[in-house]
Amino acid sequence: MASPNPLILVDGSSYLFRAFHALPPLVNSKGQPTGAVKGVISMIRSLQKNYPDSPVAIVFDAKGTTFRNEIYQDYKAHRPPMPDDLRSQIEPIHQIVKAMGLPLLVIPGVEADDVIGTLACQATRDKRDTLVSTGDKDLSQLVSDHVTLINTMTDERLDREGVLNKFGLPPERIIDFLALTGDKVDNIPGIPGCGPKTAIKWLQQYDSVQGVIENAAEVGGKIGEKLRANIEQLELSYELATIKLDVQLDLSLSELVPTESDQEQLLALFTQMEFRTWIKELQDQGVELSKETLQDVQDELGVVADVAEQGEDAPDMSALQSAKGDYQLIEDEAALKTALSALRKAGHFALEVFDDDAPYMEARIIGLAFSDQPGQAFYVPLAHDSLESASELDGKAALALIKPLLEDPDLGKFCHDCKHVIHVLENANIQLRGWRFDSHLASYVWNSVASNHQLEKVAQEHLSLSLESKDSLTGKGRKKLAVSQLSPQDATAWAGLRADAVLRLEQLLTYELKQDDKRWGIYHYYELPLCGVLQRMERQGVVVDAASLAGQSKDLANRLAEIEKAVYDQAGEEFNLGSPKQLQAILFEKLELPVIKKTPKGQPSTAEAVLQELALDYELPSLIMEHRGMSKLKSTYTDKLPAQINPVTGRIHSRFQQAVAATGRLSSTDPNLQNIPIRSEAGRKIRQAFVAEKGYKLLAADYSQVELRIMAHLSGDKGLLDAFANAQDVHKATAAEVFGVELEEVSAEQRRRAKAINFGLIYGMSAFGLAKQLKIDRHDAQHYVDKYFERYPGVSDYMERTREQAEEQGYVETLFGRRLYLPDIKAGNGMLRKAAQRTAINAPMQGTAADIIKQAMVDIDQWLKTGVLDASMVLQVHDELIFEVAEADIELLSEGVRFRMATAAALDVPLVVDIGTGDNWDEAH
Repeated sequence: MASPNPLILVDGSSYLFRAFHALPPLVNSKGQPTGAVKGVISMIRSLQKNYPDSPVAIVFDAKGTTFRNEIYQDYKAHRPPMPDDLRSQIEPIHQIVKAMGLPLLVIPGVEADDVIGTLACQATRDKRDTLVSTGDKDLSQLVSDHVTLINTMTDERLDREGVLNKFGLPPERIIDFLALTGDKVDNIPGIPGCGPKTAIKWLQQYDSVQGVIENAAEVGGKIGEKLRANIEQLELSYELATIKLDVQLDLSLSELVPTESDQEQLLALFTQMEFRTWIKELQDQGVELSKETLQDVQDELGVVADVAEQGEDAPDMSALQSAKGDYQLIEDEAALKTALSALRKAGHFALEVFDDDAPYMEARIIGLAFSDQPGQAFYVPLAHDSLESASELDGKAALALIKPLLEDPDLGKFCHDCKHVIHVLENANIQLRGWRFDSHLASYVWNSVASNHQLEKVAQEHLSLSLESKDSLTGKGRKKLAVSQLSPQDATAWAGLRADAVLRLEQLLTYELKQDDKRWGIYHYYELPLCGVLQRMERQGVVVDAASLAGQSKDLANRLAEIEKAVYDQAGEEFNLGSPKQLQAILFEKLELPVIKKTPKGQPSTAEAVLQELALDYELPSLIMEHRGMSKLKSTYTDKLPAQINPVTGRIHSRFQQAVAATGRLSSTDPNLQNIPIRSEAGRKIRQAFVAEKGYKLLAADYSQVELRIMAHLSGDKGLLDAFANAQDVHKATAAEVFGVELEEVSAEQRRRAKAINFGLIYGMSAFGLAKQLKIDRHDAQHYVDKYFERYPGVSDYMERTREQAEEQGYVETLFGRRLYLPDIKAGNGMLRKAAQRTAINAPMQGTAADIIKQAMVDIDQWLKTGVLDASMVLQVHDELIFEVAEADIELLSEGVRFRMATAAALDVPLVVDIGTGDNWDEAH
């Protein structure tokens, strides 16, 4: 195809069925099916991105019969009725297409194929190139010098050569091929027993269907008898398989031009469908949703959308900060019923769970505090050891009265660290529903660089409220009291103030976040929904083979003993390998190795970076590094993990923390499962101990080079965009550019160096750092960097632009609006300032990658909750998701996860997802 801006005709009906049947179902929170809508619109958006200057028209089948039914009554007669879940998605697709400003063609009496064929034929007569986007093989008959097919789901392209390679026949013979073989889906009869190989053989021998008919007497065997008995049927099949090229249309090619999109209508439709990524895109462009537009969509589609209110009044700060606390201890059932009735009338409340500080899977509720207006709260003691002042209240009976309110989704709940609250309540057989605010996450989105987001810190910063830690009540050390030993009166004052603070923070932080649509979107569409996803993932846990780890511990102990002996032989004496002071004496005094760096106190450093540099020339530092790595694996994982297996579930339940990393990345603790080395053999063995239950497999889905792809999108660099768009090995492409060789001539060493350049530069690495990593001369490293920026000028421009914005604003943002403050960007200390500049460049990429996988996790979790297959998300490790899935559902899970991860963001380059399965994590990765 010569033209870079061809006419694009989209076979909407083909993609409608393929998106529905090939991709697992997706529904919004109201239960409305949305998977086919997302699939079809994703494909259209992908075409628009790849061909921004091309006119795009969407063609769908009309309702009712076509002229082919008049020719052959049984045409498509065997097709089952369209499923209701698919039928309900057609109108939303049409609405979205129209709102996008794209021509939508639905012509009665013919099929979408015929409309596409007619338009393609007209374009060819005008010598205009056409790209037909379809998954239907029948349209291969349209391919010519001016018409090319593309399957947007698989990215397969069929020009004349492509058709010949795929079918063994040129486009002109596809109708003949279809007529001979028939089509079971469309109930085109064909010749009974004639498969593709026979059809190709006949057409190669006799050229066409007409030639086959004329030479039918020569064809021997039973297939020859069938051919001669079905000549009339063959002629009918040929007519049915032929796409009509002369459909009477009410518009001309020149009228197939897009109009301006209705952004507000799109926002309303995307909101109703709950397509969060696309909602965020529009909001980031300043699009707002009027209540009138939303109402129109609701009336047409019959679905109520949950949209944040716009234009809310600012809260009264003086009232929030000055309200005095009046906190009531509930002492009997009558008082409790009265208090709960007030909560139900208020429609929302803040909740503080006073628990016993045990790990979240075992934590026990001691009492609950509620607040529905600033300055007021009440506390319900449930499991205090001493309840003299509340002796008339029975804990079990009280919890039974409270449970319906906590499980009512229409009552809004505000908490600090909702995930922990959900866990603790679930331990008491209560499913918290309707949680709508989390001051922990709101504070994090407001300023992710803050040192911590504990309620004491957040309340002090935003409300000037002083809250005491729980340790102030229980004490520390040997004299520390159990939480249940505290008096209900003390608990009332402590928990009541916390519930009150959360209620006030809901008013303040909700208002503050809504002043910036981007930050509100990050909080509302990413972090808050993800809270429930992570809670379910933590609750599920992952199976660990304790026996395997025990064996690995023995192997590591043996290897450590071997290393120690080798170290002592090298040193000429025994010493404590874990003592920096003794190691200093051996390395720099006894063996007189060169001092690379000193500590602040002027002592020779034995830090990891120093040992790495010394290890290039000396064996002893290399042995020390290996010993350190092995020791850490043994103490952190092979020894410790078995002890962290929950005795009830038989699984390990790590904590995934949202409000830690400034970039938005999740962190794993107790145990940390994100830092298990993958490059070392010992690290991979540890991953082999993470297994699936019998009858299940682990499935790992990993974004491929996601940060480089984000760099290509953010920088808009043509070289990088082209490399990813053409599915090139980007490291080889970079090597070819930097080293000035043809792509196929790139050596393994050149690719390795190019990979170091690609990843090093997005992390702000200097030529000096690159020289150290590649072990090359600094001058050569600088030459590589200069050449890289010469070949990829867009990257250089992006980096410079980002540095300037960071210095001017004091922060950078991810693609979706997560704000990352840089307090040292103007620091007088040069090292601090340069470190902040490096962070400014990398943080938007790492943060955008974090946002993308969070969106994917929310989408996948929403799908898994429907129970369509037996699978659970069990781990997240930066760009990778790990699932435990029943063997029968592996294929379905793979397709669904790949689709949802690949469509979690709309970048200028495709998001690629690598998927593997196995009995353990190492096999699956």
